[in-house]
Amino acid sequence: MSKIKSAFENGKAFIPFFTCGDPDLETTAAAVRAAVAAGADLVELGIPFSDPTAEGPTIQGANLRALTGGVTTDKIFGLVRDLRTDVSVPLVFMTYANVVFSYGAERFISTCSEIGIDGLILPDLPFEEKEEFLPLCRKYGVDLISLIAPTSANRIAMIAKEAEGFIYLVSSLGVTGTRSEITTDLASIVSVIRENTGVPCAIGFGISTPEQAAKMANLSDGAIVGSAIVKLFEKYGRSAPEHVGEFVKSMKAAIS
Repeated sequence: MSKIKSAFENGKAFIPFFTCGDPDLETTAAAVRAAVAAGADLVELGIPFSDPTAEGPTIQGANLRALTGGVTTDKIFGLVRDLRTDVSVPLVFMTYANVVFSYGAERFISTCSEIGIDGLILPDLPFEEKEEFLPLCRKYGVDLISLIAPTSANRIAMIAKEAEGFIYLVSSLGVTGTRSEITTDLASIVSVIRENTGVPCAIGFGISTPEQAAKMANLSDGAIVGSAIVKLFEKYGRSAPEHVGEFVKSMKAAIS
């Protein structure tokens, strides 16, 4: 039984994303705790990568700040061990296939399992190549979370049928970042997903306001917010956690 399902059991899920180590790991830890206290149902932790192809300028900047500050995969594993002393909501890593490869896939995924990571999102891993990681994820009980994009078209049913944990539905084409409006016909994508799986789906990319979050949560099982949260770190640095708490509270209220 996937622990991730529990995030979707009390109504619509609010899922914040954090770039680990921006501006430092202590601030990341404080922000995650503030978000959970404010009602976050599941937390995505980004492991920084030097070439984050799916990211827009906001999250690219956060990756650069974190890497410049000396964050490493091992230090992030340490962060999760610390969080797990008092944080019980599901936690998932979002990173790039290269990060997992260079660490050693089995070593990486077995450590995820040991420290209490429930899922793994690899935006640059094509569905057709997921066999490189799936057997290891199954072996260690870590959900390999599938992404469905507006361009997935005739592959939506196939991806949905094999999905685990939750489905990350990408709201619009292009890279992450806040959008003034989201114009994709997401309702029809969600209906195809629903016909093919009982696994919950949450919508991310471009959600920055409570109104957008409410709209996306109405269509799906939850809303994922990254860039709008990362901007709080860009603006407030080490004093960001209290602002993150307020932001999460407003988003959670909007989708409830």
